[in-house]
Amino acid sequence: MSELEEAAQRVAAGDRAAFEAIVRSTQAPLLRAAARVLGSREEALDVLQDAYLRAFGALLDGSFDGRARVSSWLYRVVMNASLDALRARRRRPTVPMDDSEPEAAAPGTEARIALSELARMLDVLPEEQRAALVLRELEGLSNAEVAEVLETTEGAIEQRLMRARATLRRRFDDR
Repeated sequence: MSELEEAAQRVAAGDRAAFEAIVRSTQAPLLRAAARVLGSREEALDVLQDAYLRAFGALLDGSFDGRARVSSWLYRVVMNASLDALRARRRRPTVPMDDSEPEAAAPGTEARIALSELARMLDVLPEEQRAALVLRELEGLSNAEVAEVLETTEGAIEQRLMRARATLRRRFDDR
């Protein structure tokens, strides 16, 4: 049994402090995945906090049944929260940012710019394809792991990935 599974069992048994071990060991990859889906580190931090609250509650109330690995289940919670945030964002009117003046060279500026460019590229994809592509190509999960996270079959993941790559190829080869 992995440390993550042990910590989850301890939380489920009432050891609330054990959740800190879960956060410590999963925060970086989950934040990275959410930021890549959302295109914003700040929004990803909010989503991750919400996802951890949901996960903590599910462990305490017993709604996490342990059939999935804890890491896959947490990715699923974060991906669902990220996709919910994307849907909410699309329903809200947005104010365009003034891109005429480049930001000063603040720490992390290059990373924010790269993340923003990646988000613009991925924004042309339907949510399911976007999530599959981020988890497979950017997070390095196997097709089986992506299927587990997104609660579908490996064949469905392969189809989503093929369609996503084809869409990106068509879209960006034209430029």
